[in-house]
Amino acid sequence: MARRVLPNLAALAACAVLVGALAGCALWVHEERAQWRAFAEETCLSQGRVRVSAYIESASEIDGPGVCGLNHPFKVGALAGETIMLSPTQTLACPMVPALDQWLLEVVQPEAQAHFGQAVVEIKSLGSYGCRSMNNQYGAALSEHAFANAIDIGGFRLADGRVIDVMRGWKGDAVERTFLRRVHAGACRYFNTVLGPGADAFHYNHIHVDLARHAALHDGTMHHICKPVPAPEVSEPALMSETQPAPLDQRQSEFDRPAEAIGRGYRQTAADPPRPAQHDAELPGELY
Repeated sequence: MARRVLPNLAALAACAVLVGALAGCALWVHEERAQWRAFAEETCLSQGRVRVSAYIESASEIDGPGVCGLNHPFKVGALAGETIMLSPTQTLACPMVPALDQWLLEVVQPEAQAHFGQAVVEIKSLGSYGCRSMNNQYGAALSEHAFANAIDIGGFRLADGRVIDVMRGWKGDAVERTFLRRVHAGACRYFNTVLGPGADAFHYNHIHVDLARHAALHDGTMHHICKPVPAPEVSEPALMSETQPAPLDQRQSEFDRPAEAIGRGYRQTAADPPRPAQHDAELPGELY
């Protein structure tokens, strides 16, 4: 009489795990970082835009998991010619360092002097490098944080020890509120993505800046994202100029008016331009 042979369930399970692992490995092998990332790093290095010092150290390549990482990371503990501490020390891609330097020297420090009569001496960071998806949402595209091409700023410490906290100050006293809105608006001249409180539910307590390369607009310029869109009364004149090579994201709504009501956030208006259909597929999710 023929015997019925039952499958070994443990063996089958082990085989399934092995096949899955091999399939996963194949996916990692064939997945590659966008070429522009390495090119941006190499260009930054060749132009000597970052100088190694006691506060800026070259670090080992970060390779994976998956496409996360970068070729030439820097451990950065101070910016703007070592006049502004970065706390805690963060891992950043080369292009982010000079962009932060320019923003701090040309926007943040002048605004701090104008509003508080003193300099910013420290940036409170909530993170830079992290291999994760946008907003840590399952199934979303990788964040620019996965390439050390972004940083989240939670506050600024002044020379007298006063801390301007983004979450509290965004709707706080008038001076802090104006300062934060002006440094947020100014950041849109130096970064390709700028998100602050009111942009969405994920950025209520920090200003996110990154150098992502978004889809091109109809005129060939790179699409930029600046949310919430700065009100004209808190924007630098150059920011609103038509001569800027990379205009603000005009698809977003503007702040409520009058100026004292800015803290309430923004709303869609009938006057907002229609959203170009081509970007719906090119920019899924958009936020970081």
